[in-house]
Order: sequence, then structure tokens, then C-alpha cells
Amino acid sequence: MRKTIFAALLVSVAGLMGMTSCGSSSKSDSSAAVADTVAVSSVDDILLKADSLVGKTVRVEGVCTHICAHGGKKIFLMGSDDNNTIRVDAGEQIGSFPKEVVNSVVVVDGKVVEERIDEAYLLQMEEQYKQSTLEKHGEEGAASCAADSKAMGEDPDDNFAQRMASFRKKIAERNEKEGKNYLSFYSILAEKYEQK
Repeated sequence: MRKTIFAALLVSVAGLMGMTSCGSSSKSDSSAAVADTVAVSSVDDILLKADSLVGKTVRVEGVCTHICAHGGKKIFLMGSDDNNTIRVDAGEQIGSFPKEVVNSVVVVDGKVVEERIDEAYLLQMEEQYKQSTLEKHGEEGAASCAADSKAMGEDPDDNFAQRMASFRKKIAERNEKEGKNYLSFYSILAEKYEQK
């Protein structure tokens, strides 16, 4: 009997909480996103907890070390050192980042996104490479590709074949250790940002 009363009470409280949150629909979407923000302040923290943060909105602060010269759609934030970097993609609300963010402290609110690289993905990349359909950035874009490579833990000086071999080696090592036959790379899809 007590269990039934307790369960009914729990359902009632949950219903009241739901009605209260629905009744405040006059809040803007951005304030709702901030309410869901996970309190993580550094790039290092994001990278350590990234697998549990996928799909969640985070607030992260770091020094912007690079902006993609191909439209300013990506920036890279550095953590405690240049080995701890995370890519931040401009969401629709932002469009692109201004060049002035480079070498500045930037605070970003956005969702953590996971990109998985497995054997099928690598085969697709190799096929595109053979057909020369990989996006060419030109001289300025080469730095952007280098920044992306570095954020993925790869040596930017490696050629395409070396990168593919490195990915395969890392996939095999992870599969042996964790039973996962893919690599996970994390980025943030930015909803808003602030330059300090």
C-alpha cells in the first residue's frame, strides 16, 4: 500500500514539474539551451569527458589557436597545451567566425558531437582520394587541414597513406583494448560564442 501511495505521489510531483517547465514557454530558445548547459569550463575537461557529453550542451573556454581560412566555419580551441585542442564548428546561428577570434580567449556554448572513423569510413576516404575528389583548400587551407589533423592526434606532416595506416593501427589497438572497432573524435557545434 505504501509503495502504491509513494508511486502515485512521485508521478504527481513529476507531473507538476513538467507543467511548471511547460508553462514557462516564453523563454527564448537560447536561454533554454543555457539552462541545459553542462558546467564544464576547460577544453581539457571536455576532452576527458567527451564520450559522456555527446549530444549535450556545454560551455567551454579556451584560446583560439586557428580559424579555418576556408570560410571561417571552424575554429580550434586549445586546452592546457597544444596537444589538447578541440574543433568548434559554427552553427547556423553563428554562420562563420571572424578572424579576430584567433589568439583570443573564446567562450563557446554548443553541443558535443562525435565523429566515428571505422574501416568503412577509411575505405570511402581512400576511394575519394583516388578520384581526387577530396576538398582542396589551397595554401591557406593546408594550415586548416593541419589543425584538424592535430586535433585528431595525427601528425600534420604525414602524407595520406601514413594517416590511413595510423588510423588503422589505432582502430586495431582500440578494438583489442575496448572491443570498439572505430575511433571517436569529438567536436563542438557552436550555438553561440563570446570573445573575451
